[in-house]
Amino acid sequence: MKQANSRLLSLDVMRGITIAGMILVNNPGSDHSIYVPLEHSLWNGITPTDLVFPFFIFIMGASMFLSYKKFEFKFTRLTFTKLLRRSVLLFLIGLALNWLGHTYGTFNELHSSGLSFVDKLWQATTDFENVRILGVLQRLALVSFFGSLLVLLVHVKRIPFLIGFILLFYWILIALTNSYAETNDSIVAIIDRFVLGTSHMYSEGLSDGSIIHFDPEGVIGVLPSIAHVLLGFLAGKMIAETKDNNLRIQKLFVFGTIIMFLGFMLSYGFPINKKIWSSSYVLSTSGLAALLLGILIWFIDIKGNRRWSVFFESFGVNPMFIYVVAYLMNILIGNIAFINQGQLVSVYSYVNTEWIAPVFGDYFGSLLYALLFVGISWMIGNVLYKKKIYIKL
Repeated sequence: MKQANSRLLSLDVMRGITIAGMILVNNPGSDHSIYVPLEHSLWNGITPTDLVFPFFIFIMGASMFLSYKKFEFKFTRLTFTKLLRRSVLLFLIGLALNWLGHTYGTFNELHSSGLSFVDKLWQATTDFENVRILGVLQRLALVSFFGSLLVLLVHVKRIPFLIGFILLFYWILIALTNSYAETNDSIVAIIDRFVLGTSHMYSEGLSDGSIIHFDPEGVIGVLPSIAHVLLGFLAGKMIAETKDNNLRIQKLFVFGTIIMFLGFMLSYGFPINKKIWSSSYVLSTSGLAALLLGILIWFIDIKGNRRWSVFFESFGVNPMFIYVVAYLMNILIGNIAFINQGQLVSVYSYVNTEWIAPVFGDYFGSLLYALLFVGISWMIGNVLYKKKIYIKL
């Protein structure tokens, strides 16, 4: 039997799986031709795509325990400064990516406006009042900041009770305000509008012409996400305090099965829902994440089956950098445009409609484009991995 090293390879691999999964589902060849498992649930329910983001938050929580253990979980100027710096930087990077995407999109929309190049560029780059504030990186920044503060200020024995309080409070809040539906009248949307303003939120047009201002990475969703990262923190505690890998697996399987079962049972009163990050969603996805981590420890760290994992290690050792690079590529490919037969066409649209879809079909072509996108992202990450370059925020 192989005992654990100081660093479990399975943690990096699982982190890499989630980053590769996020890049895959965020970059289809066509938003209208996506295989069902690669789409988010329309509202209640769960698909494989709905697992990648919460799995990453769970692993972030596990890594949080291992990181702060070196500081004996003491709140000091050093730990707070490092936490604040990383969280602010991550939030600003996410905000900058939103601004860049909005700038490109606005500039292209002004193509036929008759304005000069300089005027179009100025109008596009200074349209700050319509830039979305929140997003995936911003959610990670907020969850990391508040989750870390809690584990530094609250004794570890009280963390399970804190998780229970957060999830129960959130359930009561949603129930008392009757905010189960995706409407502008839900407490989720109301708080987002109050804090952010509709022009800074994600909006979705409906078939009847109305617009729903409902941000899937909104303000109130940070609360249950904190419980999510704390569940990962407890998993990290099990890993750090258990030296035998077989016993680690047993504990993770028991832990994962219990909270997954609780999540599925809770779903009868509070449906599993990613967009509002329901309490049942937190528990069920955290349980599944713990089970997957246990399987990876068995397969990689005990059985030594590591050759296949190199692909995901390349993502896992520089996760945020590769995600940001992939996001930048998505913005550039989707917005760099040229004139084709009298129309402004983006590189993304041209490649998919003229090259890939005619040969491979709409759905498989869309999947193939996403896989190519993941492959290009991997090549960038693999260069860093081989050179042992680790880019930390």
